Amino acid sequence: MEDNSTIMKVIDYIENNLDGKLSLDKVAGKAGYSKFHLNRLFSERVGLTLYKYIQLRRLTVAAEKLVNTKKPIIEIAYEANYDSQQSFTLAFRQLYLCPPQKYRITGVHTPKLNR
Repeated sequence: MEDNSTIMKVIDYIENNLDGKLSLDKVAGKAGYSKFHLNRLFSERVGLTLYKYIQLRRLTVAAEKLVNTKKPIIEIAYEANYDSQQSFTLAFRQLYLCPPQKYRITGVHTPKLNR
């Protein structure tokens, strides 16, 4: 089905640009759809809005970096496209139920959303 192919292309684009600025307008433009139609299509197929998918993937990658690197948390936060360590910590805690520093100390990465 053409819609599934489009969704796979959108996911590929997102995955290849996770560390950059990804707006709904930009992703929709790459897919050749209006942002409203693409978001509806994506939500139906994936079960998440585009925004939520991007957020969860970025936080999952950040969690992996916390466990597997010695990078400062603020650097990981910026790489995940958060403007501050505070906003990153809030989002991270909501998903992983603990702050980034505590997650790092546990040393075990549990992906919340894989590709």
